[in-house]
Amino acid sequence: MTHPMRQRAARALLCLATVVLAGCAGLKGTQSTRPWDDAQQMVVVTTAGWDANTGTLQRYERAGAGWRALGEAAPITVGRSGSGWGVGLHAPQSGEPQKVEGDGRAPAGVFRIGTAFGYADSWATAWPYQAMTASDYCIDVNASPLYNRIVDARQVGADAVAGSTEPMRRDLHANGDQRYKLGFVIEHNPDNRSGTGSCIFAHLWKAPGETTAGCTAMAEPVMQQLLAWLDPKRKPVFVLLPADEYRRLQKDWHLP
Repeated sequence: MTHPMRQRAARALLCLATVVLAGCAGLKGTQSTRPWDDAQQMVVVTTAGWDANTGTLQRYERAGAGWRALGEAAPITVGRSGSGWGVGLHAPQSGEPQKVEGDGRAPAGVFRIGTAFGYADSWATAWPYQAMTASDYCIDVNASPLYNRIVDARQVGADAVAGSTEPMRRDLHANGDQRYKLGFVIEHNPDNRSGTGSCIFAHLWKAPGETTAGCTAMAEPVMQQLLAWLDPKRKPVFVLLPADEYRRLQKDWHLP
């Protein structure tokens, strides 16, 4: 091979190596990103352990490359049995416990925040809000094709909501219960897989310290503050983890 040909061949090999390395770098970058990396707001709930049914809630907002805490941490309660790995934005996690229908555990992980809801016709929030009526139910019946969805019995029919334990107007169906007076959907099990867990909300607690069937409950002023703060343009997410798991995943998951 003549000298100029060797030079051209060397340059071609160098270019090929550069393309391959760039491709590998791009693949590595893709692997290190998370579906919530564009979030500018984060609601973080931590508990003392998998079986703990109380904890704290802290709001964070993006500050440069990091996060800034807003206000004081607020007390919350979760499922009566604690928490278990849920299905959300995070990769599936091995090990126990895993959230299943009726286990009394709140789903752990990172989740999108769904529609806010309540008893009032409207609410002063930028977040999407849906007023609940006496015919609105969240379906927690495993065999139902409407599993894990909020539906209106006037549209789907009375038979479709039969057996559901989640009327969304608990004040009308459960002796004046105010727990769903104000809240929002935590988008656990977004594909609505039967038996994986349904109707997971953040809502008001019935009394301080009283646990839930799998939701996150808090005092009304805390919920009001959350809904006044949540901004769809800032793509907020909801995080719930036991403290040890939070510390283990904090760096890899880009958490505050």
